[in-house]
Amino acid sequence: MKTGIIIFVFIALAVLHQDIWNWDNGNLLFGFIPVGLAYHAGYSIVAAVFWACVVKFAWPKRLEEWADGGE
Repeated sequence: MKTGIIIFVFIALAVLHQDIWNWDNGNLLFGFIPVGLAYHAGYSIVAAVFWACVVKFAWPKRLEEWADGGE
């Protein structure tokens, strides 16, 4: 189940990274930030939180035990 959710979110993030809907948007957010830049700033934060959760909850602990000389 965990692997399926991780793969789904990874694919969703890969699709959302191609923000073709912002390419021609010349509007400014807060009067100085281009919309595309703000989108990618938010996207980067979401991607970082996602990968932090993957490392925290889906890291293969048995590999670390093996590397440390355990069973």
